[in-house]
Amino acid sequence: MTTYSLRKATADKTRTDVVVVGVCQTKKGLAAAPGGEEVASAYGRKFAPLLSTIGFHGKPGEVVKIPTGGMIKSPLLMLVGLGERDKLTTEGVRRAAGVAARSMSNAATVAVALPAVDVDHVRAVADGFLLGSYSFTEFKTSADPDRAGEVVILTDLARDKQATAVLEEAQVVAAATTMARDWVNTPPGDFTPEKFADAVTAAKKNNKAAKVTVKVTDEAALEADGCGGIIGVGRGSANPPRLVQLTYKPRGAKAHLALVGKGITYDSGGLSIKPGASMMTMKCDMAGAAAVVAATFAIAELGLPIAVTTYAPMAENMVSGNATRPGDVLTMYGGKTVEVLNTDAEGRLVLADAIVKATEQKPDVLVDVATLTGACVVALGERVGGLLGNDEPLLDSVKAAADRAGEAFWPLPIPEEMTEKVRNNSKVADLAQHNTERWGGTLYAAAFLQEFVDGNRWAHLDIAGPAFNEKGPHGYTPSGGTGVAVSTLVELARDLSTQK
Repeated sequence: MTTYSLRKATADKTRTDVVVVGVCQTKKGLAAAPGGEEVASAYGRKFAPLLSTIGFHGKPGEVVKIPTGGMIKSPLLMLVGLGERDKLTTEGVRRAAGVAARSMSNAATVAVALPAVDVDHVRAVADGFLLGSYSFTEFKTSADPDRAGEVVILTDLARDKQATAVLEEAQVVAAATTMARDWVNTPPGDFTPEKFADAVTAAKKNNKAAKVTVKVTDEAALEADGCGGIIGVGRGSANPPRLVQLTYKPRGAKAHLALVGKGITYDSGGLSIKPGASMMTMKCDMAGAAAVVAATFAIAELGLPIAVTTYAPMAENMVSGNATRPGDVLTMYGGKTVEVLNTDAEGRLVLADAIVKATEQKPDVLVDVATLTGACVVALGERVGGLLGNDEPLLDSVKAAADRAGEAFWPLPIPEEMTEKVRNNSKVADLAQHNTERWGGTLYAAAFLQEFVDGNRWAHLDIAGPAFNEKGPHGYTPSGGTGVAVSTLVELARDLSTQK
């Protein structure tokens, strides 16, 4: 297990297997970023020509390793590009730390001398290195992750209580994000709804947040309870659905946050079956549930003074003779009827039941997280999530929390025309589950969910793009499950717990 600490020392005098230094682009050429000045001084006038000789340009994400030959105490120097110094941000530092972590090999001890000039930068360095160190090796027979045994962050704030607290918090949130990533990356045959629910129960037992309670509702109880959405989606699978509820109620809670996450452990599309190529990554369709569960554990472990009630509806969307058919009408929890027009739009059905359950808890704020629509990927790409809801101040708060966490969300509207379509497109039921037109799929899905929030302050995070990285790793983001939204939800909970 890797240990993390802060140390007040100069990078050139620190004796570790590797020392990491940032390099910025300036008008006068390349220069060491804050934290690495002494290393540049040790090389003197040779520093810039050396970088030029090896073809290093200081671009964001660029990395090079140089044997030091005794120029500094550490035998190996890792240089990480930070881009233009005038445009350097905490997010840029966070990503650079992630690149350094991913590029590390055969190092027992590492000193990170990236800019850590204030508490926010200390957090960024810690976040980036922690998250960039991630690897999923559960199913590899010869896995040998190159993880350092000790990581030291060099900063003048080493004895600052706030900086120390920030490092501890970063480790808690990173551990939660890692748990979410692991769950998303687990093959779907090994992570059915029942096994997912068991994993949450096991995580509660292993988590320091003993005050979190976990309740698992099986298919028989869901049927008796009238959860038509969850039952309707799960009925085509041999693996029955589950609903997992987590509750955290600390003394002196300042607010009550309800979280709901889509937990489709595998999505074939049902009878509206997906093309084969589109099924390859559908183990990630439970990333919303993974995020809200992991965030709940992190909030509790941090001891934030906010009550949290979390619902994770879990189901497999499969094809069989018992599967829900396009044209079927489901009666949702709470009594509303919904005509199913496309069984591959199943996430909103399981969310609807859980959202109504959440509203019964009378929260101050309700947030759902879901890999909900391919339309959101078309609109915003693979690295930006959609942000929709019914309360502008809440949406602003979520956006601010995401910005601090380094996660990208972009506000989208819920036009009245979409609400009208949800209510009028079905001739036989209260609501139509799917748009009869091609355009505006993300907006329509949000308008559908809005029918179940019962006037509560509500935000919807569509993470269909950033939940799963099909391409190569970048920054502190690995290939596969990303754990997106965990950090944003923790930051939002922190904000809500401090509001008067």
